Amino acid sequence: MTEPLSLLPAAAPTRALPMVDSVPIERRDAARNRRVLLEAAQRLIASCGVDALTMDNLAAEAGVGKGTVFRRFESREGLFAALLDHEETEWQTQVISGPPPLGPGADAEERLLAFGRSRIETVLQLTPLIRNAGRAASKAYAARSFLVMHVRYLLAELGVTGDLPLLATALLAPLEAPIVEHQVEVEGMSVERIHTAWSDLVRRVVAAG
Repeated sequence: MTEPLSLLPAAAPTRALPMVDSVPIERRDAARNRRVLLEAAQRLIASCGVDALTMDNLAAEAGVGKGTVFRRFESREGLFAALLDHEETEWQTQVISGPPPLGPGADAEERLLAFGRSRIETVLQLTPLIRNAGRAASKAYAARSFLVMHVRYLLAELGVTGDLPLLATALLAPLEAPIVEHQVEVEGMSVERIHTAWSDLVRRVVAAG
């Protein structure tokens, strides 16, 4: 079974009409400029926190005009939505082709347990982006289909039978951002404790076959 590959959202089409037989330079440049802006946004968050990521600050960090940032993302919410997709895509790339045990090369159970640990840590990092993306987050954060397919793939590799889509959904439920955030921020649970409990659940599912 081939694991799905999630791609970054396509760049907005350029308004300029390409010449016959010409290479669509504008489209490549737009994709490159978008990545430059997102990388600048990542630097701002890493150094100053989420609140520091404004359209003005991003323009200054990236060395572009404020109008360029607004044309690319339309609003601060749109910026966070694009950043959310960018971060999610980078994580999915690690799952698909990164080093083991998260990526290929380890046995299926080891990969599944590594997936759970990495997902817990990732959703904690993404939660501030989800909050700031507001309504745009629901359109941008389209990770569920990838998550379900990947867990289904690993369960099948482990010889688990039954309704794999529902089993995968059940295993993913404890890894949802609101649940993990509440356990860590409100109940004071550690990532290690959450992952240990989730790993126990996985092993019970695999043992039941």
